[in-house]
Amino acid sequence: MSDENDQTPGGGGTAFVFPGQGSQKVGMGQVWADAYEVSRRTFEEADDVLGFSLSRLCFEGPEDELQLTANTQPALLATSIAVYRAVAEAGLDTAVMMAGHSLGEYSALVAAGTLELADALRLVRRRGELMQQAVPAGVGAMAAIIGFDKAQVDAVAAEAAQGEICAIANLNGDGQTVLAGHRGAVERAVEIAKAQGARKAVLLAVSAPFHSPLMAPAREGLTPMLEETTFHDPRVPVVTNVDAAPATTGDAARQALVRQIDATVRWTDSVAWMAGEGGIGRFAEIGPGKVLTGLNRRIAQGTVCLAVSDPDQLEKLAGA
Repeated sequence: MSDENDQTPGGGGTAFVFPGQGSQKVGMGQVWADAYEVSRRTFEEADDVLGFSLSRLCFEGPEDELQLTANTQPALLATSIAVYRAVAEAGLDTAVMMAGHSLGEYSALVAAGTLELADALRLVRRRGELMQQAVPAGVGAMAAIIGFDKAQVDAVAAEAAQGEICAIANLNGDGQTVLAGHRGAVERAVEIAKAQGARKAVLLAVSAPFHSPLMAPAREGLTPMLEETTFHDPRVPVVTNVDAAPATTGDAARQALVRQIDATVRWTDSVAWMAGEGGIGRFAEIGPGKVLTGLNRRIAQGTVCLAVSDPDQLEKLAGA
């Protein structure tokens, strides 16, 4: 889709969506911190809360440290909120609904006023640690299966399991599905999918089998911290990954985060609901990268989809 199409006015309301793990890169957020004081203060707040220079890790790396799950998660959250606050300060927060992909749901809840940034940073830092610790290195794996619908992937996972765990972790739309579970089972699933004619089936370079039943220890570990954290009712509905439906109370948002850790990310259903029953005509991805923008264009055809990942794109958001 061309930039001209990006700027075509669409009917319906605007949803802000926030990226998850995989969108991180060294240098993210620096252009915002340089251009906007509110963004710079966001990174300073993150540094103070976490007790180390998260901002330096975002701006300068090293990449191997940024890629550690316990660092990646707060880094993406801080960057997304630094972008969001600049958008809001510019008077461009017209969102009537929000959502985030996996970790991005925390960013959506901060933007919606449900979580304080400091609380969210502590939660995702611990979330990353627990997810990394839940499964010993080398025991789990994830794989992308391209070109099969959900029923086909479910059948592949069932055949591959052979007493181990192999489950759908992400439903990303347009035949893009991610499996997670025990390494042997996921490797078998890749071979089965290839043999059955999948357009692509490949293991992913990730450190743990996220959003699978193997993450149950991480859910159990984070639940007490979530229960102790204050959750306000969101000022706009936040469509959750686990239900693909809007949470309108703080408690509903909290419970969705508990369940999300070891459950499927239903991104396809979430975006389809927003574009349908939710009445959303424009999706703006707030934060680094444009992964969700590409997915949303295929899921919700006919809507305006754009990424706000650098300050030059604020004008595009205003035009849309």
